[in-house]
Amino acid sequence: MSESKLPELKNDRFLRALLRQPVDRTPVWMMRQAGRYLPEYRATRAQAGTFMDLCRNTELACEVTLQPLERYPLDAAILFSDILTIPDAMGLGLYFEEGEGPKFKKPVRSSADIAALEVANTARDLSYVTDAVTAIRRELNGRVPLIGFSGSPWTLATYMIEGGSSRDFARAKEMLYNRPEDMHQLLTVLADSVVEYLNAQIRAGAQAVQIFDTWGGALSHAAYREFSLQYMARIVQGLIKEHDGRRVPAILFTKGGGQWLEAMADTGADALGLDWTTDIGAARNRVGDRVALQGNLDPSILLASPARIREEVATILAAYGQGSGHIFNLGHGITPQVDPAHAGAMIEAVVELSAAYHSGI
Repeated sequence: MSESKLPELKNDRFLRALLRQPVDRTPVWMMRQAGRYLPEYRATRAQAGTFMDLCRNTELACEVTLQPLERYPLDAAILFSDILTIPDAMGLGLYFEEGEGPKFKKPVRSSADIAALEVANTARDLSYVTDAVTAIRRELNGRVPLIGFSGSPWTLATYMIEGGSSRDFARAKEMLYNRPEDMHQLLTVLADSVVEYLNAQIRAGAQAVQIFDTWGGALSHAAYREFSLQYMARIVQGLIKEHDGRRVPAILFTKGGGQWLEAMADTGADALGLDWTTDIGAARNRVGDRVALQGNLDPSILLASPARIREEVATILAAYGQGSGHIFNLGHGITPQVDPAHAGAMIEAVVELSAAYHSGI
C-alpha cells in the first residue's frame, strides 16, 4: 500500500504539540512502551526466539509496537527496534548476552578499523526496519502517529568501541582525547548513516523521529559539544523536513543533557527530551518557545502507588504550565519490573489532569 493511500491521521495531538500548536490536552507516550514490563510482549518475544529475531520479523515487530496501544490511550506509537541496528549493519556482529545486554563480535578500536567502515546501506542491510515501519503504519490505520528513531553517533560509537555496554567508557574516551581525528572520522560515518537511516524511515512512513543520545551526559562540557551535539546537529540538518504534505518533527534526547538545552535548541530540532534531573518549568523558561519539551517523569516513580504517581504527574504538568509544546513522557525508558497498571495510572493521570492547561483547539 502506498503512503498516499493511507488514511488521514485521526489523532495528531502528538505532532501538533511537537510543533507547539494548540492541543486539547497534553499528549503522552513512553520510551520503551513496547517492552518487558508487558506480559504480552514477553509472550511474543518468546515466540520470536532472540531479541534480534523479533526486530527482524516484520509481523512480530508490528505486533509488539501496537501492544501498548491496545492497553493505554497513548498518543503515539514508536517503532520496535534497537538503537544498535546501524553498527550491526556495518558488520560488527551484534548479539545479546542474557543479563549482560548488547555485545559486538568485532569492536572498532584501531584507525584501520575505522577506515574500513562505510555508511550503512539501509536499503540493503536494514530493510527489515523500513518494512516494519510500513507495516506498522498500515496497521495503525491513522490511529496515532508513528515515531522512528536512531541512536546518536556518540552513543553508537561507545558501544562499537567498548564492544558492548560500559560503566566508564574508558576506551571511547581514550580515543576521544588521544586520537580525536579517529573519533571524528567514526562519528562522521555514523552521522551520515543515521541521516540515511532516519530518512528511509520517514519515506517508509515514520511521522516523527527521535535521536537517542543515551550516553551524551557522560561527556565533559566541551567534549559534549564537539563529539556529540555537533553530530546530532549535522543529522537534524540532513533530515527530510516534510513528507506526505506534513512536517516531520525531530526530537533530540540527551540523557543527562539538562545543562545544554540552549545549545541543543540551536540545532534546529523541533523538540528536546528531558530526563528527570531537569525541572521542566526551568527548562521552558530557558528555551522559551524555540522548541517543544518532552518528559520527564522519573521511571522509578512507576514503582510507587498509583496515588503517588498521580501526584508526580500533577507536579510536572504544573511545572510546565499553560499552553502547548509539552509531550508527557518518562525521563528514560520504562523498566521491566513496573506493574502495567502503574503505567496505566500515569497515562490516565495525564489524560485527566492535563486538559486544564490547554484552552482547546
